[in-house]
Amino acid sequence: MTAPSRRKPMVFEPDDPAVEAAPPEVTYAGTGDEDDPANGAAPPLPRPRDAIGRGVRWGGLFLSAVASLTLLAASVAFTGFVSEAMTRNDWVGWLATALAALATVSLAVIILRELVGILRLNRLSRLRRQILDALRQRDAASERQAVKNLKALFSSRPDQKWGLARLGEHEADIRDPGDLLALAERELIVPLDIQARRFILQAAKRVSVVTALSPMVWIAMIYVLVENLRLLRTLAGLYGGRPGFLGSFRLARMVVTHIIATGGLALTDDLLGQFLGQDLLRRLSRRLGEGVFNGALTARIGVAAIEVTRPLPFLEATPVRIRDLLPEIFRRSPAK
Repeated sequence: MTAPSRRKPMVFEPDDPAVEAAPPEVTYAGTGDEDDPANGAAPPLPRPRDAIGRGVRWGGLFLSAVASLTLLAASVAFTGFVSEAMTRNDWVGWLATALAALATVSLAVIILRELVGILRLNRLSRLRRQILDALRQRDAASERQAVKNLKALFSSRPDQKWGLARLGEHEADIRDPGDLLALAERELIVPLDIQARRFILQAAKRVSVVTALSPMVWIAMIYVLVENLRLLRTLAGLYGGRPGFLGSFRLARMVVTHIIATGGLALTDDLLGQFLGQDLLRRLSRRLGEGVFNGALTARIGVAAIEVTRPLPFLEATPVRIRDLLPEIFRRSPAK
């Protein structure tokens, strides 16, 4: 090996333009990670794609244009077919005209039913506020008006004829404020609470079984959504609401808001832990645990729907509680 030669010292002026200053050497304090710039390694260079920029996404523009052209062509073809078919004087034209009229009438009926369903939900909300005001004021006149509106709500239902008759027999004997609404609750609403409890149990058991036995997760999710919406519509119709499709989603929003406001999800989770034990769900199979949880969640949604759609608050009747429904659901669920 040869010894390295030493460079002789050189003399230069600081303002000499030929002198180029070397870049300062940056030293980082190490942290133990080799990829961390603080460990002494140079910071990563930007990727060429990031440095250049993405620019216009021509692929996305191409797919959007093709999809728009396809939709436009289908719309023009359908419009042309309908126009040509309706201008003909043979059976094709008459059939096209009849089908168009049927579609128009059906759409109008659907819109009307949705509006009526929303109005019925609003009617329930107004009636509940009126009853709460009458109870707060302890006014006999307001209470009788509220009971009159409640009787009008159920006057066209055959299953309420016996309760309406008993309410009419004893209505004149009530003198103290609050007793008339308590009588209306006992004769009209308590039988509906019993049916509502049965509907919630049936829906929760179906959700529990389907979730546990479903071969695919998305099938179980769709079924749980459909079953919960059907439960909400059933309970609302039971108490006099009968919402349509859009009204069901509005009712679902009201129920979810009520659950969040009352902390019902945490309560359901606590009751699951108390009833099944702290580690039992983890020791069961995953599907069985999902079935138990979805069944309990459906029951909680049903209980919240009762509290939202029930025209009277619980006065003398025993409220439908989730802790009373869980044992019966789990006793017949697949987790048994």
